[in-house]
Amino acid sequence: MTESLSFFNKTPIRWGVIGCGGVAEKKSVPAYQMAKDFEVVMVMRRNAEKVEDYARRHHVPNYTTNALEVIDSPEVDAVYIATPPDSHKEYALLVAKAGKPCCIEKPMAPTYADSLAIYTAFEEKGLPLFIAYYRRSLPRFNQIKQWLDEEKIGEVRHIHWQKTKPPSEVDLKGTYNWRTDKLVAPGGYFDDLASHGLDLFVHLLGNVQSVQGFATNQQGLYSAHDSIAGSWIHENGVTGTGVWNFASHHREDKVEIFGSKGKITFAVLDEAPLMLEYGSEKTTLEISNPEHVQQYHVQNIQDHLMGLGQHPSQGSSGLHTSWVMEKILGD
Repeated sequence: MTESLSFFNKTPIRWGVIGCGGVAEKKSVPAYQMAKDFEVVMVMRRNAEKVEDYARRHHVPNYTTNALEVIDSPEVDAVYIATPPDSHKEYALLVAKAGKPCCIEKPMAPTYADSLAIYTAFEEKGLPLFIAYYRRSLPRFNQIKQWLDEEKIGEVRHIHWQKTKPPSEVDLKGTYNWRTDKLVAPGGYFDDLASHGLDLFVHLLGNVQSVQGFATNQQGLYSAHDSIAGSWIHENGVTGTGVWNFASHHREDKVEIFGSKGKITFAVLDEAPLMLEYGSEKTTLEISNPEHVQQYHVQNIQDHLMGLGQHPSQGSSGLHTSWVMEKILGD
């Protein structure tokens, strides 16, 4: 959906949530509850005790262990899917069949083919589809986009991201973690973390024209990849490279955008300062994220559904990010 048309002519818009794990605890659902014209009226989780506890603590009036009860409820206008990626396609296609707008947690799906199936289902019905790449809506990254649009570093030449971290205690103990199960997330932590940055780079610099990469498992601690390297070129000619190693001795999250007259340095996942270098001049800005990090993303969903603007993270952009990720993984 690209036109600025109101999808709903009434408020509040009532949301149902499928999945009440970590992301729904603080990052997202409280942001939906803060939005002036939104209400969260039903939540779902397969564990009956946990979903009841979640609903009680977050003051949600209805809860269930059956996703179809959320999707098909006449009291639910739109659905937010906050489950692991391997179930996104199943639930999303049911939401599209029910004729309701949807927001899906990132990544859109484990494969490009699944992402395409989701995108097509919503596009054919003319339904709004949003992907929770909320960094496109955060003020700190909008500041970077403003610098680029104002050519503060001249013409952009290259972007490089280095994201490394050592294995966690969970990794070392061999405890099951869906984020490192190749059947759920083929790229492991790459799927969970690098997806945010790659999607953001497209937002800042435009679509990717060509991309390739290598992925391997260096530690043998889990089934998914743990070491990935990629390179790409945007349609405007800006080149890019990235290294994502989750078997390293230290943690680092550093992005550098090189221009013909300067450089911008920032972090994708950490709340590090934004640094702008132009000749001998240096500017450093601290822009904190909101308490509920999806606040601006959710507000943009509200504006989009009410015909007041275009959301920066929709099905088409999420689909493009899925394509970039799959090309880097080489799967």
